[in-house]
Amino acid sequence: MSIRRLLIANRGEIAVRIVRACRELEIESVAVCSTIDARAPHARAADRCVTIGPPRPRESYLSIGALIDAARQTGADAVHPGYGFLSESPEMAEACVEAGLTWVGPPADVIARLGSKIEARRLMEAAGVPVVPGHTPRDQSDDGLAEAARRLGYPLLVKASAGGGGRGMRAVKDAHQLDDAVRAARREAEAAFGDGTLYVERLLTQPRHIEVQVMADHEGGVVHLFERECSVQRRHQKVVEESPAPHLSATLRARLTQAAVRAAEAAGYRNAGTVEFLVGGSDPAEDGGRGNDDPNDPDDAVVAFLEMNTRLQVEHPITEAVTGRDLVHAQLAVAGGAPLPWTQADIQTRGHAIECRLYAEQPDNGFTPDAGRLLCYREPTGPGVRVDSGVASGSTVSPHYDTLLAKLIAFADTRNTALARARVALAQLVVLGVQTNATLLSRILRHPRMVEGHVDTAFLESELDGLLVDADGDGDGEGPALALTAALALHGRVEADARLATGRGAEAGGQPDPWRTLGAWRLR
Repeated sequence: MSIRRLLIANRGEIAVRIVRACRELEIESVAVCSTIDARAPHARAADRCVTIGPPRPRESYLSIGALIDAARQTGADAVHPGYGFLSESPEMAEACVEAGLTWVGPPADVIARLGSKIEARRLMEAAGVPVVPGHTPRDQSDDGLAEAARRLGYPLLVKASAGGGGRGMRAVKDAHQLDDAVRAARREAEAAFGDGTLYVERLLTQPRHIEVQVMADHEGGVVHLFERECSVQRRHQKVVEESPAPHLSATLRARLTQAAVRAAEAAGYRNAGTVEFLVGGSDPAEDGGRGNDDPNDPDDAVVAFLEMNTRLQVEHPITEAVTGRDLVHAQLAVAGGAPLPWTQADIQTRGHAIECRLYAEQPDNGFTPDAGRLLCYREPTGPGVRVDSGVASGSTVSPHYDTLLAKLIAFADTRNTALARARVALAQLVVLGVQTNATLLSRILRHPRMVEGHVDTAFLESELDGLLVDADGDGDGEGPALALTAALALHGRVEADARLATGRGAEAGGQPDPWRTLGAWRLR
């Protein structure tokens, strides 16, 4: 049964992205918003919008009751959770099914099983998928975790069983750091996920973080859509991603993609999901810290399951770029009961794609989130450039939500050209009113290790001091150029853009165009 009217239980750029897919498939879209988001681009882009509560997420976007009521009120027959918020909540998935709604995602029991990192590890081990050595003590006291750490060996990670995004995770170099790490991880996990269960996991030093996109249907069919390199990250939060992963042998790629398919099959998976792996690196307990001679040697490289994300990923556009497959279209088709729209043989890759995540934050102040009103927001254009955004000039960047403003995706036949297009796109970008990480992103793309394609999960941390200053080491040398760009952008434009963003332009007879913020492909 195909979906007729879809409620999007999310906000920001992912909600706008799903609205675009609905428009293309002639599915009616229903947005939800908190009171502070009433004039946000996602609320204006959808066919209908329902205000579900005040700005605090627990009273709006995290309120299962409010979301189910909104679906009933609007006659929606399906719910897409996007990513974040309730996208990996088995309770939300179950509530939708009980209300007679189609859930665009895996079943509740699969979400629960894979949402527990502990249960996911057990499942992967049983399926023959390699995992990072680790242990979950039955005794969750400080003493119980200390004993588990002693048996495992240092260095290690203390990790929350629930959730993701680096929350409830602490690296521990030796026993002296353990007590503080356990307390901090447990406190953060309880606050973020309501579950303070912890486990310990061997810390692989300087691995690559590579994930594989999978899609599965109701008939047991599973395909992969190749891999993404996600090693450029800070505090376990991805910043720059690319596909395909550079310097990956065909044999090692096959090891990863086959393991991902086995993982999805073992879990009884349905819809879109991502299997994440650590690749290469050094296991200090096994090799005395020497590391592998060649981490890309398919016979020598460590490949270890990290987790499975039971939702659409932030970085899905780069997979769409290199495979030519629309993942949201496929999600909606499979959720409606259709078989997979492609076989494995149908899925090939072409070219190279890079995604930069634009955050409202202060990189030179510990990546502190920034908030405020966007005086001017102007997206880049050009061949092979796509921008998925959830803001416009006049938008309010609220401290209540994730600070991701937009994703800049560059696609080209070669990696070097994709890098060049991404740099040009960042140079064209104009954001006034809040501080962003745009300058940092530009410098990452110019760093020799990034240009050569030799990065690992320690890259950003180890190179950060140099990335926060210009090549001459005297601060942000782009200030004068930015000031000039700002002056030109503001001259005669901000007032009109702000009126459009708030809808006041309609009072003068004009019609706001929410679709100008969608940032569709501009491939020429």
